Amino acid sequence: MEHVEKVIDEKKQGKALVTEHKKGNNKKLFIESYGCQMNMNDSEIVASILAEQGFNTTQTLEDADLVLVNTCSIREKAETTVRNRLQKYNHAKKHNPKMKVGVLGCMAERLKEKFLEEEKIVDLVVGPDAYRDLPNLIEEVDAGRDAVNVILSKEETYADVSPVRLNSNGVSAFVSITRGCDNMCTFCVVPFTRGRERSRDPKSIIEEIRSMQEKNFKEITLLGQNVDSYLWYGGGLKKDFKKASELAQATAVNFAQLLDMCATEFPKMRFRFSTSNPQDMTLDVIHVMAKHENICKYIHLPVQSGSNNMLKAMNRQHTREEYMELVDNIYKIVPEMALSQDMIAGFCGETEEDHLDTLDMMNYVKYSFGFMFAYSERPGTLAAKKMEDDVPLAIKKRRLQEIIDLQQEHSLYRAKEHVGKIQEVLIEGTSKKNENEWKGRNTQNTVVVFPKEHYKMGDFVNVKIEDCTSTTLKGIAVGYSENN
Repeated sequence: MEHVEKVIDEKKQGKALVTEHKKGNNKKLFIESYGCQMNMNDSEIVASILAEQGFNTTQTLEDADLVLVNTCSIREKAETTVRNRLQKYNHAKKHNPKMKVGVLGCMAERLKEKFLEEEKIVDLVVGPDAYRDLPNLIEEVDAGRDAVNVILSKEETYADVSPVRLNSNGVSAFVSITRGCDNMCTFCVVPFTRGRERSRDPKSIIEEIRSMQEKNFKEITLLGQNVDSYLWYGGGLKKDFKKASELAQATAVNFAQLLDMCATEFPKMRFRFSTSNPQDMTLDVIHVMAKHENICKYIHLPVQSGSNNMLKAMNRQHTREEYMELVDNIYKIVPEMALSQDMIAGFCGETEEDHLDTLDMMNYVKYSFGFMFAYSERPGTLAAKKMEDDVPLAIKKRRLQEIIDLQQEHSLYRAKEHVGKIQEVLIEGTSKKNENEWKGRNTQNTVVVFPKEHYKMGDFVNVKIEDCTSTTLKGIAVGYSENN
């Protein structure tokens, strides 16, 4: 089932990063990323740090002096893929003995001993907060020593590193605003692999967006494991806010204020954000979205389950009723808002009644899109340590299929709501199915395709929607929008 929310973009998995070549750099870096958009973003930060150390990127594995794979621990599939890639790198290493191989990111944090000592398949292991240490670590490796830094930091936000963005479409980009996560959901490994939550200085965020505007980017997605709990009070961990001085607390910037600042400062740019957490989402964020035309009317609002028993077992800090009340308020303040979900089918102890609660919740909200998975245990999580993965695979698969089928119905229902309307679309590229058509997204994040005519990439165009499938709107351009 296609989902437009850029959490895990299958097309970008394992694609070698390409960046502009810096004159005088004579070493070659091959870097691949798996997992979430945070990982893609981190690879851009790594490329930026290593460009200062004489590395240009290459797409040819065999030529590389340094091969890095940025990893993910969320899904088993990503881990299996990374292991297969490491075997391929080692094969290339036989032909190019000077090549060094390193593992970055979340899996590095979790499997450091295994990779270096037991399997001896990599030369360096670098966790998500240690990318600045890469130059020293590479020196260690060059001197013939194993290099590891997986220390999770309280401060690191890479606020002053300008990511090199050349894998993007040149129209939309991601800007990280927080790192880490404080929510200890029992199914999730992120707090253990990315550390506790800290936010980035709003000034550095605004500066990064300004530099994106100068490069003609038209749409920014503010990115974090949990953007709603963004809180800047001068630096440090979110959980230490209570210990800050009165002045620091009084002048702190929360997510609603940051969003307001961005939209006000850059009225011609579009803003999105991801990912939201229902327990941290406040209505002032929704009021800011209502106030600004240039904040897209779309929220990815993962619920994971519609059952209170499951929400409790998952350690989600909200109930089914609180979530539904939040949804009611969102639709009341912004009637045209599109919502999308994450759902886990077959979590530990899930009964048929719990599953029916999930389907009921979906019927209540009628999400525009969804990300749906059968539960699979991730080592290192609280669920893996303390709960029994007791729902048989066949039942998980059936429940997942029922969730997918229902989501497809709702996606079509939501897509049909757009038919007959004129909507602003930002052109992001050529349609996959027809090279004579552009594709872009409307404010609700639904993909729109229409004939190219004289329009070009990066234009804001008004499109009359004439037809739809459950994932795509089809229409015809009627002119440029005011934003252009």
